[in-house]
Parts: sequence; structure tokens; C-alpha cells
Amino acid sequence: MITKPDKNDLRKNRHARVRKSVFGTPERPRLNVYRSNKHIYAQLIDDTTGTTVASASTNDNELSLEATGNVEAAEQVGTLVAKRAQDKGYKSVIFDRGGYLYHGRVKALADAAREAGLEF
Repeated sequence: MITKPDKNDLRKNRHARVRKSVFGTPERPRLNVYRSNKHIYAQLIDDTTGTTVASASTNDNELSLEATGNVEAAEQVGTLVAKRAQDKGYKSVIFDRGGYLYHGRVKALADAAREAGLEF
């Protein structure tokens, strides 16, 4: 019996297509976004070495959040990851939406990171 792929499988296929052309370098790392139902995570990744340069999520103790799965929480994560990136000396990044639509929490995180000083 043939089964229909679930939403996450379709997202992973979209992400794989985008990753063919999106590559993080030491000068300009990739800002990757992962979104679950309860949390949102952002990582700056240098793909040449495969290392995470900086990260932020709604699980961080630095953030005091009432709810973690909403647009306001995503904005705070975007601001925090931009601050951490700038502390490490990064001003320009490549945005990787992770196969998600550029809408809602993903868009809020990206806009907040831009407002905090990251360029992409």
C-alpha cells in the first residue's frame, strides 16, 4: 500500500532543494530555523567545518517567556541570535528558512534579526 508523505517529509524535501544552493561560509554563516509546535530554534552554521557558531531558542534561560510557540517568542529568539552573532563578529548571514513558509513565526524571527543588526 502506498502511503501519503506527511507534512514533515514534504518540508524536508523542500529544505533539501534549498540546501543545494544555500551554503554557510566562515565569513557569512547560514542562519538556520527549526520550528516545532512548542518552540523555535535558530542556529548560525559554518558549513565548511560543520560547526554551530551561535544559537538561540525559546528554551534559553536568558529569555523570560510566558508562551514559547508564538510570534512574540520568535521575535525574541531572532533578536537574541542576532546579538550573539554580533558578539562573535558576524554582521552578514545567509537565511535558511528550513523548508518552512516565510510566514508567521519564521518571518517574525527573520525580521527581528534584521532589526537587531544582521544583514540578509
